[in-house]
Amino acid sequence: MSGLDLGAFRATPLTREPFDFLVVPEFIQAPARPAIHRDFPRIDSPGSFPVDTLTFGPGFRTLLEELRGPAFRDACEDKFGIDLSGRSTMITVRGRCGTRDGNIHTDSLSKIITVLIYLNPHWEQPGGRLRLLRSPHDIEDVILEVPPTEGTLVAFRRSDKSFHGHKLFIGPRRVIQFNWVTDQGFHRREILRHRVSAWLKQTLARFRRSA
Repeated sequence: MSGLDLGAFRATPLTREPFDFLVVPEFIQAPARPAIHRDFPRIDSPGSFPVDTLTFGPGFRTLLEELRGPAFRDACEDKFGIDLSGRSTMITVRGRCGTRDGNIHTDSLSKIITVLIYLNPHWEQPGGRLRLLRSPHDIEDVILEVPPTEGTLVAFRRSDKSFHGHKLFIGPRRVIQFNWVTDQGFHRREILRHRVSAWLKQTLARFRRSA
């Protein structure tokens, strides 16, 4: 049985203004979540980490395989009206938020589709809630606010108007970011950049624990 509710994804209308997006609560189905939580990689530092630099268990690996699989790609192609065949994918994982996270941005030009999947059992904090925005400068100019609760999917087509961010939150906040990207070269460069950044963050975290 699939852990992804592709039926709910296909049934959710695509919002087209000011950019293409959809939100699907419970996209990760409840029976799959305990194994994903159990096998989620341990991440002690803020920032995004390439999934192939992390250690995780089989429940989390099964989720990644489904996201990379043809059924999810086909559903995204139909939803956004775009051909993703032959496009490279990139997955990064966050486990914590820090003071530098949440700034308003649109994602880089080389990202085609961004998929965010949240894996937090509950969320009562005012910060850390994803905001889809109309403005590059005003975090209060909100189209929609999405609590990062477990199983929730947010997907959007990257554009010059795909502004998003969140208010300050410091602490645990689990999210998977899955992207289709324009070329393999971008994928390699991003993975290298993330690896260097991840190594620096992990080294700093170990230094702080030993100080």
